[in-house]
Amino acid sequence: MLRDQVNLLEPVVAIAPVVQTNDSTAIASAIIDRQGAGALTFLIALGIVTDANVTCAVTLEHGDASNLSDTAAVTAADLIGQTAAAGTETATALVNAGFTYTNDGLCRKIGYCGAKRYVRLTVTPTGNDNGALPIACIALKGMLSNGVAVNPPAMTA
Repeated sequence: MLRDQVNLLEPVVAIAPVVQTNDSTAIASAIIDRQGAGALTFLIALGIVTDANVTCAVTLEHGDASNLSDTAAVTAADLIGQTAAAGTETATALVNAGFTYTNDGLCRKIGYCGAKRYVRLTVTPTGNDNGALPIACIALKGMLSNGVAVNPPAMTA
């Protein structure tokens, strides 16, 4: 039995590791081009969040223009998991509720199953006024039309 994922997944840096300190500015990912990929999953990695009251909403946008000039919010029908599941622990959390300062060192995932070619993830912090929010995001392209991912993966989004 073949147990290879390396050649089946193509990782792309969506949000390079960053520490946002005392700032509630939205953190937008690179625009991810899905051409040749039938599946797209975003992995959000958090470091140790030192701000004691920050909360973050996670949203996805998609479109067919390479600069997302035709951007639209991704609907629940085009998500695998809710953006709330990408960040919160409770089943009753609202969509886009995101994650909080209590989610230190965790990795979250959210899948896109829509038909648009370009997708962008945005993390919007609120209350990041007294500490650091270390975060990174990788976009994993899967179900590749050519069957095999480039290895090593491309260095740009």
